[in-house]
Amino acid sequence: MTQASTAPQVVDWSAAAQIAGRLAAPGPQAPRDELDSLVSGLRSAAGDAVGHVLETTRMLPADGGLGLSPVVVVDRASWARANTQSMAAMTDGIGAVVAEISKGATSPGAQMAGAAEIGAVLALLSGRVLGQFDPYSGPGRLLLVAPNVLQAEAALRVPARDFRLWVCLHEQTHALQFAAAPWLAGHLSGRTQGLVTGMARTSAELAKARFDKKIITIGRNVLATLRGENGTIIDGMLTHEQKDELADITAVMALLEGHADVMMDAVGPRVVPSVRRIRARFERRRDGEGRTTFDVVVQKLLGMDAKLAQYRDGAVFVRAVERAVGRDGLNAVWAAPENLPTAREIADPRAWVRRVHG
Repeated sequence: MTQASTAPQVVDWSAAAQIAGRLAAPGPQAPRDELDSLVSGLRSAAGDAVGHVLETTRMLPADGGLGLSPVVVVDRASWARANTQSMAAMTDGIGAVVAEISKGATSPGAQMAGAAEIGAVLALLSGRVLGQFDPYSGPGRLLLVAPNVLQAEAALRVPARDFRLWVCLHEQTHALQFAAAPWLAGHLSGRTQGLVTGMARTSAELAKARFDKKIITIGRNVLATLRGENGTIIDGMLTHEQKDELADITAVMALLEGHADVMMDAVGPRVVPSVRRIRARFERRRDGEGRTTFDVVVQKLLGMDAKLAQYRDGAVFVRAVERAVGRDGLNAVWAAPENLPTAREIADPRAWVRRVHG
């Protein structure tokens, strides 16, 4: 069992987990035998996906093993609670920095306010995630959100077996990324902690501002986000240096998502017969087919539109690099942190090829 950190915290993570689990909607209902079949089908698909991912990506875990990660089939509440654990791990140590800046530990009231906000956001997201590889829980684990898979395959009207395997191909590709580059999880968490620490210093300055200035600043950024001028609600509150750092972190996330998207389709119709139909319908779903106005607003405020852009920008980068230097040449990206693409290189794959391959 992982012991709780004794370092100062900016969020009451235990409360965040309780709130997230309590607020998460249960999702679609189904007979017990159908749910049992769904769970067993997802576990089987996750196992079947491993060999296809290894063959298609031409990558291997750094330890030489062929197993990737434990598979956990969860409901929405469990997914939301699990993500509070990951977020706590990624932000461990930030509380001490905030305490230093503010000349004291974050108050219990502020920790609870943070817990309520994060819990509510995770509860909202819990209905939208099909699967997730979590590299920050022990050796890593693959979470598959059963009610969301059930809901999506029914909404898309695609074969259940094909869709479940297709989802698992994506997530097992993520598992392989972190297994092939064991430095990747620490690299991402380190850069994220550095960014959040810088934001904490900026926020401390905002906290000292007059009340009317705070309201104007926050309101302006909410409106800018809804107009599409900011990627997320926090973008307008970053310094130029923080924006550059966030852009480079986002570039790595675009690589991870785009690579997984390309590889899950590259496995091909021999393994997933309806892959082209699934992709076409899934892309229409990503583009917002059937979304309500409320969904559009929520997605903008949560930065989900920016997240969807990551998939596409990353996929364009991966395909362009493969055309230039092949799949083995692309795999150089996993060799070391300095081989990861920058924000500029995600938009200009030829620049990455020139830098890494000469």
